[in-house]
Amino acid sequence: MPGTTEPLGKMVKVEGKKDEHKGDFFLTTVQIARANLATMIYSHFNSFTSIYSEQEMTGGLNDAQFNRVNQFYMETAQNTAIYQAFKLANKPYELKYEGVYVLDIAKNSTFKNKLELADTITAVNGQQFTSSADMIAYVSKQKVGDSVTIEYTRIDGTKHKSTGKYIKIANGKTGIGISLVDHTEVVTTPKVTVNAGSIGGPSAGMMFTLEIYSQLTGKDLRNGCEIAGTGTIEHDGSIGQIGGVDKKVATASKEGAKVFLVPDSGTKKESSNNYLGAKAAAKKLKTKMKIVPVKTIQDALDYLEK
Repeated sequence: MPGTTEPLGKMVKVEGKKDEHKGDFFLTTVQIARANLATMIYSHFNSFTSIYSEQEMTGGLNDAQFNRVNQFYMETAQNTAIYQAFKLANKPYELKYEGVYVLDIAKNSTFKNKLELADTITAVNGQQFTSSADMIAYVSKQKVGDSVTIEYTRIDGTKHKSTGKYIKIANGKTGIGISLVDHTEVVTTPKVTVNAGSIGGPSAGMMFTLEIYSQLTGKDLRNGCEIAGTGTIEHDGSIGQIGGVDKKVATASKEGAKVFLVPDSGTKKESSNNYLGAKAAAKKLKTKMKIVPVKTIQDALDYLEK
């Protein structure tokens, strides 16, 4: 169901900078709760409330795993937003490789009950790497069944070491049976801090980028307007699709936003194009809020700066 519309000026702080321009940037959320009889009845009469099975929502993860993964996605969104904002503003930054995040663990992995989702692998057999590609290349050259020791850091900062065996993975190559992605940290001058509280997931990436860029450059991108939006921010500057766009349009409209920035995949199917879903929701709500499609962060800046 529709969640909240949160002002980003309170979450994002660029050291030595202050956003004194009128208006606000807002991220939007959806509210997730376990269904009961009351919510089942409510959803029947409210088209902006949806019922999903637990498997559909969590992919089989328990509550702790689901929360860890969403925290990882939020941290990644913030990191990528900082990187994009500094790159766009031509300000100094450094990308530091920390290791690889564990996104999933195969059932046949010998690390199944040792690793946890969102752990960061920092070394394999004592060797450190500069990218996930380098680590994969090293592991793929090893022999299935041989012993392997990995070092990793938990999400709470504690360091661990575990030993298992190499296995043959789905593509026929040697692996340890995990899905992974690079864990990087952006070091900047000035320093940026983002505190999103208990909000998780990747969908605020674009809006974080705009808030950081606005504070960093001092540019007035809002022209006094309340501007909400949603969409992931990718390393190449593209804006990715998100879930629950109709609910986010509903909460933004309710809170009085004048503009809603939304990912446009370019497809003609509402199910795979947030822009079409947002337009349909706005029509149903009869809102005056303007729905603005964007494919890249530069599209969003071009619209706001015109």
